[in-house]
Amino acid sequence: MSGEMPKTRSTTVVAIVRNGKIAMAADGQVTVGEMVMKQKAEKVRKIAGGRAVVGFAGGVADALTLLERLESKLEASPGNIRRAAVELARDWRSDRMLRRLEAMLLLGDADSLLVVSGNGDVIEPDDGIAAIGSGGSFALAAARALAKHTDLGAEEIATESLEVAANICIYTNDEISVESLP
Repeated sequence: MSGEMPKTRSTTVVAIVRNGKIAMAADGQVTVGEMVMKQKAEKVRKIAGGRAVVGFAGGVADALTLLERLESKLEASPGNIRRAAVELARDWRSDRMLRRLEAMLLLGDADSLLVVSGNGDVIEPDDGIAAIGSGGSFALAAARALAKHTDLGAEEIATESLEVAANICIYTNDEISVESLP
């Protein structure tokens, strides 16, 4: 046994931009190692005075640290989420302390959606749909299918896709919270 403490993890977040609206949804589960520690965590929130929405997955303390940095970048570039995301990714990749952080962020407004990672990536998905975390691939597949084959709105697609992920991924629960912007 290595003696290392198990990591605290926050799991699945999904977002979709559709018809001039963004909806971001997250499950509520937080795990420590293989044990569920929290059922109703809030992993999505509005930031930048309600002009953007952000969600996180990965190490909880790491994600909260990055969220604080992101908010300061947004204050420096009001209304420009791309610039804030790129500057955060650059800092994350080049700063020795930040480089060790293990988390991912989804950031968006009614016009765009970005995935920000510690590798310096800022990715804007072609279809306006993205998901991160343990159940992210399940939620992403469900969201893409729903977007392609239904007329559901952004909030409904985000919620339904997380429900699919919760039925498949043991690290994703069905305590879903949603934030949206017109």
